Amino acid sequence: MSLSLPEREAALNASSMEERLGALRELFDTVARGSSDVLPPASREVNNHVHTTYSFSPYSPTAAAWHARKSGLAAVGSVDHDSIGAAGELRHAAALLGMGSTTGVEVRADFRNTPFGEKPLNNPDGGGVAYVVIHAVPERSRERFAEFLQPIRAARSDRSRRMTGRLNERLASAGCEPLDYDRDVLSLSEYESGGGITERHILYAVAGRVLETARGEPLVRWLDANLGVSVPESLTALISEAGNPYLRYDLLGLFKRELLPEIYIYPGEQECVPVERVVAFALEAGAVPAYPYLGDVVASPTGDKRPARFEDAILDELIPWVREIGFPAVTYMPPRNTREQLDRVATLCRDNDLIEISGVDINSPRQSFNCPEVLEPENTHLIDSAWALVVHERVADVEAELGLSVRSGELARLSPLQRVQTLARAADGIEWRSEPDPGEIAERVRRACSARSR
Repeated sequence: MSLSLPEREAALNASSMEERLGALRELFDTVARGSSDVLPPASREVNNHVHTTYSFSPYSPTAAAWHARKSGLAAVGSVDHDSIGAAGELRHAAALLGMGSTTGVEVRADFRNTPFGEKPLNNPDGGGVAYVVIHAVPERSRERFAEFLQPIRAARSDRSRRMTGRLNERLASAGCEPLDYDRDVLSLSEYESGGGITERHILYAVAGRVLETARGEPLVRWLDANLGVSVPESLTALISEAGNPYLRYDLLGLFKRELLPEIYIYPGEQECVPVERVVAFALEAGAVPAYPYLGDVVASPTGDKRPARFEDAILDELIPWVREIGFPAVTYMPPRNTREQLDRVATLCRDNDLIEISGVDINSPRQSFNCPEVLEPENTHLIDSAWALVVHERVADVEAELGLSVRSGELARLSPLQRVQTLARAADGIEWRSEPDPGEIAERVRRACSARSR
């Protein structure tokens, strides 16, 4: 009996990497034999910021690669909170699909001893701490990253356990069974396999507990009467729909806005490494650390953030400082910002010799893997950046001086934009399904560099 497409896609989230990759081979073989027209031709679109089950996501690394390809993406990148665990699997899965891939990590760093310690940065939860994205971690450094991240993961898990205790007080007053952290929260994650644990795991567990109590129209009334959570009119229809396949995720987003601020415990020193140390470690390990620009939020695209002000008021001072402490890049999400915001940050990056990177974080089944904004004429340089990361991740394994964040050698004499263009050019014509040898890619970069200097 042949499996349906939904059944085949569900197998991409099987319990082991071997099962997941095997399911992908079978699924792709079915598509390649012409028995399905599921996959569109690959476009020029790219997305460097997809979360997997190694942080919080409905997608295993294999499933993330599949859905990216199904959305027409030519390259995909994983960026998981406090974890590099998805890296090997994502690269294998993307290669099976003939896609370029890059892998990285997202951490919260301590900014308290910097000139911006009291300023609003990119962290909606408060000042003194900001997110840092580390792109293009070379294979040779994955184990070092896992070791670097282990105490961060442990500290965050401990904090999550304490936040779960705070939430249990609310659940008890609402007449719900309390959450057992290990059984109900930790089990949702890949923590035992090197994955991260996030506030979303806690809130997803709460959503599951609430749905044991009420569904449909009574759910909206129950939330207000028992948890003190008022459902905005814009969400009432979704929350009331008992057959809503994404109801638990919709509740998660609601709880992130309404419950998380009440139970949030601010991360401590063990969880948030000083930003200078994060940047130095990433560069020494051959990766590309980037400051993620958030910018003032007028309306949250994901519905889980309130309108708020972030870096825009201090951007003219922040971006030069970012470069000064060693960041080679700034990353941002084009759908989240206005054209005016994007033009401003792009100009500041160019003026301060910083590479521009883009990506749209994916952690919910409601979100699209696509980022059509990168196809707009003023944004196509971001496509080159994505391919430059793909190439950097490979060449950093064999010749560090051929990467994006080099400080010496021929590439270092180029501007950041020229360096990006050179590495992106080296990606042209590579058959990613064949897992190209890093040495061969390094030779392509040398040739592209020589061609530019003529």
